Amino acid sequence: MFAMSEAGSLDASRIALHDAPANQSNAERCLVRQLQAGNESVFRDFVERYQSKVRRVAYGILANREDADDIAQQVFVKVYVSIKSFEGRSSLYTWLHRITVNQCYQFLRKKRLTASLETGLESEDDPARAKLPADPSPASDTRVAQRDFLNKLLLRIPEQDRHLLLLRELEGYSIAQLAEATGLNGNTIKVRLFRTRQQLIAAATRNVVNRDARRSPRQTDSTRNLFVPAGFSS
Repeated sequence: MFAMSEAGSLDASRIALHDAPANQSNAERCLVRQLQAGNESVFRDFVERYQSKVRRVAYGILANREDADDIAQQVFVKVYVSIKSFEGRSSLYTWLHRITVNQCYQFLRKKRLTASLETGLESEDDPARAKLPADPSPASDTRVAQRDFLNKLLLRIPEQDRHLLLLRELEGYSIAQLAEATGLNGNTIKVRLFRTRQQLIAAATRNVVNRDARRSPRQTDSTRNLFVPAGFSS
């Protein structure tokens, strides 16, 4: 539907903040009004301006170029359909970022459901296969394993808290920038970030404990820090 350029490297997970407005300026309010009026030319410019940022956010979560491209297409379709509902309670970029993150995690949920259904069908076709033990060897790509594990944990976090955490950790927003972008009090943001991190740590600890009961000491050591991947501070 929209021509997606190759501007910007998908290998970078951090986004330049100077291009992401932190609050509702007069220029942004004017842009929103034009988008809501259905100005096609303005919408094309909007897509051109933000498409690389949307793709980087999606790639930072999904770690797959084709999936990130597909999500970016879906995001701008959703923006086109939903822009009239935008009320300006946050910056336009914050709204766009939230849509992107939500689309990514909806995609991951569907992917997990599809994989679960396919596994169930395979087990029905071949009951003996379902009884085979899982491969005990560590993942060949630890970074991919960490990202997958983190995404599974983040799926359990409420949408707004997940959004705050990703803006903070993936894009490097300061507390002040988060407050300006979301309209929340700085202390409220700190409390939510702390609570979210504690929830992630608790969920990860339960997961590791469950694995400890099934694995040898050598295998256990490789999972202890799985819930703190590169790019996420404690």
